[in-house]
Amino acid sequence: MNQQLIEQAIHSKSVVSFTYSGHPRVAEPHVLGIKDGVVQFLGYQIGGSSSSGGPLPEWRRFDLAKISALSITGQGFPGRRPFPSGRHSAWDREILVVNA
Repeated sequence: MNQQLIEQAIHSKSVVSFTYSGHPRVAEPHVLGIKDGVVQFLGYQIGGSSSSGGPLPEWRRFDLAKISALSITGQGFPGRRPFPSGRHSAWDREILVVNA
């Protein structure tokens, strides 16, 4: 279910909200992929909070299996943002990437 919603959000360039590690998150999903057998998405987190307490917005990876209360907010985003270099490891397989 989470994977289908993330795919839908990537296709429609829609912001998602969810709970992850006990924190509410709001993010733009940019890449859905597999790393070390785990399905994840790379998102540009624009709202909510995190256990690290780091400033937002920020690029973050999220394991789909650890996401709860996932929903598409209805808020759109314009498409790809410049990806940071060297901050995230490469994917074993990319499933879907947001269009420019």
